[in-house]
Amino acid sequence: MLQSHQIEELMKLVMALDRERIIEQFHNFRATFPVDFTRDFLETQSLERLRHIFVAMCLQQQRMPEIPLTNAA
Repeated sequence: MLQSHQIEELMKLVMALDRERIIEQFHNFRATFPVDFTRDFLETQSLERLRHIFVAMCLQQQRMPEIPLTNAA
């Protein structure tokens, strides 16, 4: 289970991602459940919604995403 400080860090990381970087994260996310969003679907969603869905996926998976620091912000 993610600790409260990890959840705070997760939120900061995700908020720093622009649209292209967060879409990239969706395509590279490793999960124990299917993640099969099409690029077309992802491109039609607001950035806020993409962030919300991605955070939910991370929380469900109970792990931090692998986001290189050079890709954030």
